[in-house]
Amino acid sequence: MYAIVEIAGQQFKVEKGQEIFVHHLDGKKGSKHEFDKVLLLDDKGKVKVGTPTVEKAKVSAKVIEHVKGDKVIVFKKKKRKGYQKSNGHRQQFSKIKIENITVK
Repeated sequence: MYAIVEIAGQQFKVEKGQEIFVHHLDGKKGSKHEFDKVLLLDDKGKVKVGTPTVEKAKVSAKVIEHVKGDKVIVFKKKKRKGYQKSNGHRQQFSKIKIENITVK
């Protein structure tokens, strides 16, 4: 059984027991979240497509940890003007484990 669910503005294909990185979610390590924006649900070949979401379908997940992504260097320069600026950025992610996919 798998589902396509929208988490923090992005769509993910998830299965029970899977661990994924998503944009930073509020809550501490070990907190639980439920996502009800399930766009598609496949249960052993029986596919339910939502319009826009599947009714009464939920995906529950647990936050394992909060991490930072790789550093991205932003470098700006204007030639012959003596202007150059360097900046860095690290995106914050949450590692979550999918615990259950339910349909009522």
